[in-house]
Amino acid sequence: MSLFVVIEGIDGAGGETQSKLLIEFLQKNGWQTQFIKYPDYDGPIGLLIHDFLHKKYDFPPDVQFLLYATDMVKDREKILNVLKEDKVVIGDRYFHSTLAYESLTKGFGLEKGLKFAEVFDMPVPDLVIFLEVSPETSMKRKFGEKKNLDRHEEDKKLLEKVKESYHDLIKNKVFAKEWVVVDGEKSIEEVAEGVQEIVISKLKK
Repeated sequence: MSLFVVIEGIDGAGGETQSKLLIEFLQKNGWQTQFIKYPDYDGPIGLLIHDFLHKKYDFPPDVQFLLYATDMVKDREKILNVLKEDKVVIGDRYFHSTLAYESLTKGFGLEKGLKFAEVFDMPVPDLVIFLEVSPETSMKRKFGEKKNLDRHEEDKKLLEKVKESYHDLIKNKVFAKEWVVVDGEKSIEEVAEGVQEIVISKLKK
């Protein structure tokens, strides 16, 4: 059975950790998986995003949106082909991050963002799991990982607005067949168990 699962959250929510733990769990239990991660810092578009986040460049919100969104569009066919092979696609962030950060929080506009997804026929996830953490937890975790935070990670007011934007997406069930909220403040193990239970319940339907 194919399934497209995305793990979302503000910076420091634990998306990368939980994505990798979920993949390990699924593989141990016999499912074939494909991991995708955004921004894709191994590619040229992702490198440009990295430089923007670390203040080497400044771009207006519309250019920011296009950078992030194009980074995902480049993988459209790969995602669709993997799903045709009855594999589970696990995304550490996807288009919802761009909608939350650029479309809603920075003013690019949700309607324009969704129109972009429609025009470029972006695959819609079956399930988006939002890891709920506070901006305070976000910044504390990021400072624990590194001392030089990027322009998003260091901006508490931005993180608060982005969290509200995610809640708007969840409330209105935007660009996903289903949204589920998980308490990301719990231990890594507790969060992983909750995420795994949710995904397994979908795979066994």
